[in-house]
Amino acid sequence: MECEFPTVNSNKEEIRNIFNNVKTIAVLGLSPDPGKASHRVAKYLQEAGYKIVPVYPKEETILGEKVYRSLAEIPFEIDMVDIFRKPAAFDAIADACIERGDIKVFWGQQGLVNNAAAQKAKEAGMTVVQNLCAMVEHRNMM
Repeated sequence: MECEFPTVNSNKEEIRNIFNNVKTIAVLGLSPDPGKASHRVAKYLQEAGYKIVPVYPKEETILGEKVYRSLAEIPFEIDMVDIFRKPAAFDAIADACIERGDIKVFWGQQGLVNNAAAQKAKEAGMTVVQNLCAMVEHRNMM
């Protein structure tokens, strides 16, 4: 399988602004397994002071937070989505973010790129990050 190179992406200054302004992060694909990258990254961000909102098809709570099955179910404002899903899912995720209207940052984790979805999110006014780990970037910025 060929990986896409990110043509839609933020620079270091924009990433610094993300971490300075974001408060609530929906983590799509947040696994309850502490050995998984999604769990480690979400735990790190939670410990750094961000409100984590797990979006996962199973479980009732992860990292002490109520789990939602979709972005549409979350009844409060979300600043950022941190995506741990296959790039093919990004199109539907971008549409869900646009439909919500409150999401400012569309972040695809390291190794995850979908330029068409990223462009759609950017055109809707979101800051886009692809193929970068939120935990690594936060550690490097702060």
